[in-house]
Amino acid sequence: MSTNTRFLILNPADDVMIALQDFPKGEQVNHIELLDPVPFGHKIALRAVASGQPVKRYGQIIGFATQDIAAGQHVHMQNLEFREFDKDYRFSQDYTPTKMVDKPDTFMGFVRPDGRVATRNYIGILTSVNCSATVAHAIADQFRRDIRPEALADFPNVDGVVALTHGVGCGIDSSGEGLRVLQRTIAGYVRHPNFAGLLIIGLGCETNQIPALMKAEALEENTNLRAFTIQAVGGTPKSIAKGVDLVKSMLPEANKVARTPVPVSHLKIGLQCGGSDSFSGITANPVLGAAVDILVRNGGTAILSETPEIYGAEHLLTCRAVTPEVGKKLVNVFEWWEDVCHRNNASMNNNPSAGNKKGGLTTVLEKSLGGVAKGGTTGLMEVYDYAEPVEAKGLVFMNTPGYDPMSATGQVAGGANIICFTTGRGSAFGSVPSPSLKLATNTTLWNRQQDDMDINCGSVIDEGRDIHDLGREFYEMIIRCASGERSKSELYGYGQNEFVPWQPSVIC
Repeated sequence: MSTNTRFLILNPADDVMIALQDFPKGEQVNHIELLDPVPFGHKIALRAVASGQPVKRYGQIIGFATQDIAAGQHVHMQNLEFREFDKDYRFSQDYTPTKMVDKPDTFMGFVRPDGRVATRNYIGILTSVNCSATVAHAIADQFRRDIRPEALADFPNVDGVVALTHGVGCGIDSSGEGLRVLQRTIAGYVRHPNFAGLLIIGLGCETNQIPALMKAEALEENTNLRAFTIQAVGGTPKSIAKGVDLVKSMLPEANKVARTPVPVSHLKIGLQCGGSDSFSGITANPVLGAAVDILVRNGGTAILSETPEIYGAEHLLTCRAVTPEVGKKLVNVFEWWEDVCHRNNASMNNNPSAGNKKGGLTTVLEKSLGGVAKGGTTGLMEVYDYAEPVEAKGLVFMNTPGYDPMSATGQVAGGANIICFTTGRGSAFGSVPSPSLKLATNTTLWNRQQDDMDINCGSVIDEGRDIHDLGREFYEMIIRCASGERSKSELYGYGQNEFVPWQPSVIC
């Protein structure tokens, strides 16, 4: 990366440089006169590119010129577009086994009786259908520390009682994929180690029947997992009272926990980006990738997802796959998305969003090349369907939409006990029961929205911070968070409204 205080050139093969400030037309930048005004974070043509020719950033194709582009022009929506092109997948050709550390790091976690390790200690209330959401929230509200501090005063080791509700569960094919995915997602939360106890509440007449859910996912009621329906109990007031009594019965046992040193191999980190900008792939995503490399060397797991936001960069993962079969599983995921888009008259390039474009990203290819950097440099060990239990160690991929709440919900259902979320525009996000850490891509965002951000990766540009050094710093923040230090999203109560199970469709 070639940089000064005014622009960045990321790769010698690039056709564009990145503006580090707003530039007026006529300004001289890198000995080139600007033919257009160029906003902060946007692309400036380094050389002439003929219409129809590819344009490169990161040394990779980010799109094709829709008209002749002259050196000094602003390169964006008006002259750059997405097109399909052939990619060389080179299955497993660059895979090398990760060199593990001699003495793995530890964090302070809660060890459950069955050996699972938690980073938080919640009691959860899940719903089988949207119709039981009001009852679930009414029960959880009885234990809110900000409203009723006395309710949990005797249970300091319980992080809270939370209701995770959703908008589906009925009006759905009783034998279709949508119901199977919903059941798998709910079951993943039921099994999540960050819950000490759980209620599942239904209405009673919905398609997603609780007995069928329990049978399909091999779940059984016990003292820490209880289920009932509003209709069977006799209505809303009685259901709220029953739910409150059940939570009260779980609290004493949930409070009997203490943190103890456990290996980092028990950490599963969900990798997310939202409100991305042109600097996501330059600062925060590579910093997170550097932290992931350290985590993997210590035996931990990182879950890369958001399939539509990796589209066009998948060849950078297939070449690192542990086996050609794993690489081909990843390609199959993208072929599924292409087919779904085709059948629904949609396009994979409906990403980036309006905010992404304002931040300097033009095509899904450009966004994906930055997004894949979150996964670091180690081998790709496995590919999972949405909300499948993640068992492999190291870097893995889970097929999810790019929509952050849906994607993170799948990761948490798969076992992620920390979410790491990069943002350039300023996302506000949480993911109960797993804490969410947010990485700001630029200092302007950090200064504006510091209350929501956990670390400023803009220092890579502003202060010349080394990406690997900052990655180490963020890795240590992950360890502290896993050990109980509160993230910004936790301080402000984010997470209960971000439980959004995916109904498989074109949601990019």
